[in-house]
Amino acid sequence: MAVQVTIYLNEADQWRHRPLHMELLNYLRSENVYAATAIHAVAGFLGRQRVKTAHLADAGGKMPVIIIFVDTDEHVSRVLPMLKEMAAHRLIVRENVVLEQGNLD
Repeated sequence: MAVQVTIYLNEADQWRHRPLHMELLNYLRSENVYAATAIHAVAGFLGRQRVKTAHLADAGGKMPVIIIFVDTDEHVSRVLPMLKEMAAHRLIVRENVVLEQGNLD
């Protein structure tokens, strides 16, 4: 069994004056997480805000960015406290997943 974590951000979020999505990816890489990606959405919303689209002239750095990563339960449990600190006040979802192909070696 593997664990997948999804973190919902927006492109304006920062960690220590740097883009949060890049800082999260760099942290996950430094911790040898098996696989991670950042997805820049073309439309979406966070919380109860209005829907933003890439076509809105005033979107201005508020487009959704999603970080998804997969690893073992033990490894996710080890990195999650720092992720919660870095992405404070953002939605983080953790779920057990079945690997249909590949492995976490």
